[in-house]
Amino acid sequence: MFFSEAGARPRTWEASPSEHKKWVKVFKACDEDNKGYLSREDFKVAVVMLFGYKPTKIEADSVMSSVNPNTSGLSLEEFLSIVRKKKEVQLHRNEIRHIFTAFDRHYRGYLTLEDFKKAFRQVAPKLPEQTILEVFRDSKLLAGESASSPGPTVCTHLRGLRTFGITP
Repeated sequence: MFFSEAGARPRTWEASPSEHKKWVKVFKACDEDNKGYLSREDFKVAVVMLFGYKPTKIEADSVMSSVNPNTSGLSLEEFLSIVRKKKEVQLHRNEIRHIFTAFDRHYRGYLTLEDFKKAFRQVAPKLPEQTILEVFRDSKLLAGESASSPGPTVCTHLRGLRTFGITP
């Protein structure tokens, strides 16, 4: 059910031809004057069109600093690569949210140690309990909690699952 056939290696995602076409169309629509590249402002508009949010200054600076210095902006190839990566991250977050929601049976927004153990018994029944306890402790640390605090983890992600090759 949740076991990755490839172990803990990250999966790659490829856009469908229609999605790829849409990205090219957005690039062309945002490429004012058909310059062959997107300026910083063009890029921001493209992100709004594709992802529904305006990128922060930090995100725009990061993208524009990665642009080939011999050009004045983001080429179509660079744009497509960035969009593909953003889409992968978006899908990864959605998978994690989906897994968490499946394990949060009481809709509390967090998992207790017992919830965590039950979840791991479902997806990895042969995993030693000590490993499960370590993953739970590590997830608390990732959430900014003290590993020794007695309460539930505010683990809104289950990165620990991927550590052991368990993926949706």
